[in-house]
Amino acid sequence: MAKVPAAYQASRGSVLDVDRDFYSRLRDPADRERIAQHVVPLRDGLAWTVPAGHVLRLSTLHGPQVGDFNLWSLHNPRERFWASRTRQLQRAHVSTFDRLWSTLPYLRPMATIIADTLEGYGVDDDGGRVHDLLGTRCDPYVNKLLTGEDFDHHCHSNLVRAVAPFGLTEFDVHDVLNVFQCTGLNEEDQYFMKACPAREGDYIEFFAEIDLLCALSCCPGGDLSLDLWGPDAKDPLSTCQPIGVEVYRLDPALLKGWQPPQYAPYRGGHGMRGPAIDWAQEKRQRGL
Repeated sequence: MAKVPAAYQASRGSVLDVDRDFYSRLRDPADRERIAQHVVPLRDGLAWTVPAGHVLRLSTLHGPQVGDFNLWSLHNPRERFWASRTRQLQRAHVSTFDRLWSTLPYLRPMATIIADTLEGYGVDDDGGRVHDLLGTRCDPYVNKLLTGEDFDHHCHSNLVRAVAPFGLTEFDVHDVLNVFQCTGLNEEDQYFMKACPAREGDYIEFFAEIDLLCALSCCPGGDLSLDLWGPDAKDPLSTCQPIGVEVYRLDPALLKGWQPPQYAPYRGGHGMRGPAIDWAQEKRQRGL
């Protein structure tokens, strides 16, 4: 069968044309200094900041565990991670050299994956792959519909609590990157989840292209080896582990010539023009 080409393809020199040599150079542990370290507790969430030009590492500290990862622009939380566009511009399961993109009207890379110890997992016999953009966070609303029970530690709720100290609310929590999670679509085009293939010490690293506010939930489903709903559902607490967070400052020499990406350059106004005062304010904000 002939391979169907991707809908979105990089032209030479475009923002999709990733400089792999540059990002590969950022992996050397000798050229970085750890400036922050956190642990996301099991069945809970945590939020933290990452300055532009720094590296973020998420790691499975003690064994397999999936996490739900959200990102925002630190200085403008209206600009946030856009899972569906990232899925289109990159792929449905991301790994090294894929980028995480922000929402309209900003549309720029927020972070670039520079290392992934699970990148060799590939596609398993069931069609499962790792680091998932197909699904989204578990939430107490779906759980109530499926079980009739209230549970306050789903990933959505964990993220809500995590970002509250930064002035954000439930309305700011959005679709996630499911790190370390193995998923796919079955023969009936239905979403499935499999047991997490990560082991103790596995990690994924991101280069922050802009100043970031990040939040992660340690999924209450643990490693997803047990059914969460349905006739065989069990409490997966015994499969839950914490996730490690580390932030690294890089040797400035490595970043020579690098600049945070600019907003998407479209300025057409969608064929509309608001009041002149609004247009003038937008021009000032964009530095035009």
